[in-house]
Amino acid sequence: MKIAASDYDGTLFRNEKISAADVEGVRQWRASGNKFGVVTGRDYGMLAPQLRHYGIESDYAVCNNGGLICRADGTALWQGEIPLETLAAMMQLPGVRKSFHFAFSAVDCTYLCHEAEGSWITREALEWDFRIVPMEEGDILQLPKIHQFSLGFTEADEADEVSSGINEAFGSIVQAYPNRCSVDVVPQGVSKRQGIEKMKELMGWQEAAVYAIGDETNDLPMLEAFLGFTVDTAREAIKARAREVYAGVGAMLAANL
Repeated sequence: MKIAASDYDGTLFRNEKISAADVEGVRQWRASGNKFGVVTGRDYGMLAPQLRHYGIESDYAVCNNGGLICRADGTALWQGEIPLETLAAMMQLPGVRKSFHFAFSAVDCTYLCHEAEGSWITREALEWDFRIVPMEEGDILQLPKIHQFSLGFTEADEADEVSSGINEAFGSIVQAYPNRCSVDVVPQGVSKRQGIEKMKELMGWQEAAVYAIGDETNDLPMLEAFLGFTVDTAREAIKARAREVYAGVGAMLAANL
């Protein structure tokens, strides 16, 4: 048995869709007795409706950059935690204030405030019917257990800069990952690599080889740990650190079947 671990945005989901070739590649991979799952910065509620829509069946999900590990049906197996006091302090950083949303990921929903023009959270929630709970910034200390804090910017360079500022100020407690124009903040020690390793332990799949594929900075921990792959639309900096470049997830799965 082998385990495939695919990033979602920019890797499995490209050009605003999942291709038929990738859907078929996943089907054949699983039909051969292997496991397939998505390892993403998204909440489970933002991921699952799209997988169903495109006909992707999976065996697990590592969401929020490793902050939440789920069975395929969404049952939470493990969740990280960011101290609420740290979130409150982080929200006051000048760079963070420029974000056009503050999104806080809990197990069963996303809490949202500070939303401004340019935010995609509410738009996607309406399109894909996932649960958003509006909140006031002053209610931050009343939130339940939160495992990811997400921000959005107009330019990728701004996301990179804000991530660096968060890591400099709070790096002993959290890790900020830039992902195009987004910034995802998770507990220190949490990453896509850690999420995959924890998932294997929880599912009893420790001996299985992992075939990881991704296209962005937040994918590098798993690509480096598992000698992973990337897609031909990834940036050159990511291609340079991947074992091989494929036309898509389906092509990678077929080559390693």
